[in-house]
Amino acid sequence: MTRRAKVTVQTLLEMKRRGERIAMLTAYDYVTALIEDRAGVDVILVGDSVGMAVLGYETTIPVTIEEIVHHLRAVARARPRAMLVGDLPFMSYQAGVADAVRSAGRLVKEGGAEAVKLEGSKRMEPVIRAIVDAAIPVMGHVGLTPQSVHQLGGYRVQGKEPRDADRLVDDAKLLEQYGCFAVVVEGTPWQVAKRITEAIAIPTIGIGAGVHCDGQVLVVNDLLGMSEEFAPRFVKRYAEMGQQMGAAFEAYIEDVKAGRFPDLDHSYSSD
Repeated sequence: MTRRAKVTVQTLLEMKRRGERIAMLTAYDYVTALIEDRAGVDVILVGDSVGMAVLGYETTIPVTIEEIVHHLRAVARARPRAMLVGDLPFMSYQAGVADAVRSAGRLVKEGGAEAVKLEGSKRMEPVIRAIVDAAIPVMGHVGLTPQSVHQLGGYRVQGKEPRDADRLVDDAKLLEQYGCFAVVVEGTPWQVAKRITEAIAIPTIGIGAGVHCDGQVLVVNDLLGMSEEFAPRFVKRYAEMGQQMGAAFEAYIEDVKAGRFPDLDHSYSSD
């Protein structure tokens, strides 16, 4: 079987021009990245969502640059054909341009990322331009920005009011001007995401932003149904792996306690 071509910044821009949808997923480990890549995903994001999905944090705020680098390395070992994007975690880029470029450089040099993602718009202009000038592609993020959860007053849909909607469209336009190659649009009414998608020439990747974005992204744990408690409206669960794993663990425990496992079929013997 012929290996598919590597996905790059230019690939994504061409996909937007052709009207071809972009499929993006998070991954935090080698095995998941390998399976996603074989399935044909276009972009793999090692997101700061690792904090809540894997590390047990209540928000993304505690995630460190070292943790992102660690998980990036694992995903990069899968040598994915998909483009590999690393999230810049909270306070790894907000304090100043020099910190931001160093942090982005670490994700690329130490983690193996091919691009970085960061939140914010107008106030991030110097940071974005500096990272792009350092030859590191930047993916922007507007709408519901989880690193600003305390400022936003929780995980609330953004852009419901006309004034706020106009601001989000303007923010996306600015990100394009600053040099971003794509923009994640999170937690906005579909009408606002549609306006953003039509207003800029770079791809929009939606999450909780409706059907009109150029692509979609989901946290892999949500897609797989790993948590019964967390089920936001925008998530489509393609499996119920949490329940299946629980049933498998219970069956294993019962077999061990009843002496059914291991049996001779699962044992070595000598001559």
